Amino acid sequence: MSTAAALSAVLAVALITYGSRAGLIVFLADRPLPVSATRALRYVGPAVLSALTVNLIAGGKGASGVEGAEVAAIAVCIVVAWATRNLIAALGAGMVTLWVVLALL
Repeated sequence: MSTAAALSAVLAVALITYGSRAGLIVFLADRPLPVSATRALRYVGPAVLSALTVNLIAGGKGASGVEGAEVAAIAVCIVVAWATRNLIAALGAGMVTLWVVLALL
């Protein structure tokens, strides 16, 4: 694939993605969402983050690729998320735990 074709593909995908997201915002900006949609959307962020985390941790090696540092970070993240109900605090605590455990090993 040539450079021009690759750039064209990237720009086309970017325009389609931007258009689909902006379209929803523009057309739904003055309308309230139904309660069921609002309730369901509350869990989209944590669900996506969980899926990405599991994929990154396990990688291509499956469960055998997970080491002690990752398990400790995940455990701290789960406890902080449960205690505070704050996603940012949970991520921060998990990352700090990962860095500390990796530095100590």
